[in-house]
Amino acid sequence: QVQLVESGGGLVQAGGSLRLSCAASGRTFSSYAMGWFRQAPGKEREFVAAISRSGYNTYYADSVKGRFTISRDNAKNTVYLQMNSLKPEDTAVYYCAARSNWGSRNYDLRAYDYWGQGTQVTVSS
Repeated sequence: QVQLVESGGGLVQAGGSLRLSCAASGRTFSSYAMGWFRQAPGKEREFVAAISRSGYNTYYADSVKGRFTISRDNAKNTVYLQMNSLKPEDTAVYYCAARSNWGSRNYDLRAYDYWGQGTQVTVSS
């Protein structure tokens, strides 16, 4: 089992940047592929990005491709989401999640086993 805690959210102007962090407990962090999802008010939770256990492979939603970068540091049990060129439509609660497998369904929230509590990101216009 793994516990996940997100941090780094906040208020930023459009065009600005934020870096989210997700710290994982436990000694098996490198056994999990990781993902970031987000949920805006009144909308369903949606996929943002995913990264394989080693960090070698990444996968992005089209809406963030070229603006967001997911990375991980297995020595620090942490996954990151660097968000650049932020837009008001990026406003949401951002969640990190962990799953045992990598490959198919990286975009599917039902494929993830563990979730953090979320961190709010607000982008003003």
